[in-house]
Amino acid sequence: MSAALIDGKAFAVGLRARVAEGVAAFRAAAGRAPGLAVVLVGEDPASAVYVRSKGKQTREAGMESFEHKLPADTDQAALIALVDRLNADPTVDGILVQLPLPGHLDAEEVLLRIDPDKDVDGFHPVNAGRLATGLPGFVPCTPLGCVMLLEDRLGDLSGLDAVVIGRSNIVGKPMAALLTARNCTVTIAHSRTRNLPHYLLHADIVVAAVGRPGFVKGEWLKPGATVIDVGINRTEAGLVGDVDFDSAASVAGAVTPVPGGVGPMTIACLLRNTLVAAHRRENIALDEDAL
Repeated sequence: MSAALIDGKAFAVGLRARVAEGVAAFRAAAGRAPGLAVVLVGEDPASAVYVRSKGKQTREAGMESFEHKLPADTDQAALIALVDRLNADPTVDGILVQLPLPGHLDAEEVLLRIDPDKDVDGFHPVNAGRLATGLPGFVPCTPLGCVMLLEDRLGDLSGLDAVVIGRSNIVGKPMAALLTARNCTVTIAHSRTRNLPHYLLHADIVVAAVGRPGFVKGEWLKPGATVIDVGINRTEAGLVGDVDFDSAASVAGAVTPVPGGVGPMTIACLLRNTLVAAHRRENIALDEDAL
């Protein structure tokens, strides 16, 4: 292996520490802690574990954690009514509705109902539009974490060639927008891209978010490239990413492991977005770039 490991777990620890310092300062200025409300409908095991982890880390950062666990048969009207109450609650700065929702519920309608200024997941079309046009808003947590890791590793990204594999609204599209804003030359590829290796061989940065285990091969990569693996795929061999790690590590300059790379950054960035939301709602200054 020649590639350096990008330790997302260690970076996330530092980010959460900076957030905790910001929470203490906010509490002193506002007389309250930032509040994050998480809504879980049903008993999806993976979602339940994720929500518990979010609640634990929220409290450890000094924030208020409001957890709303609803039965799987909750109807659309009841869920919308809860979102409306959270929108109106002055102690709630961030709202997160855990996906996936049970099949009888309309997730799009629920997400559209969240106040964009409390949408710390960054999924609302208003925030997507703000990102696309360069206005202040909230960026989805996973791509935000990815770009933090890239800047920590590479410094100024200006002028670099980047390929984002995947075009989802949650990762691929916002990732491309973030890299474009940092003056990268960005190609969005996906599972139907013809001759994908042709594009990757010229890429200084590769972000893999296609949802296929071991999809990206080391021989496709430009020597010395920085590879961010967003994939989390459960296989018989355990958790693996979208990048064939062993072959990539022999070619890349740096690569994120799975697990321990991008994953820990997602919750840390959620806490960061909640802190930012609290400051904006209370009109209290915050150096967001320092987080």
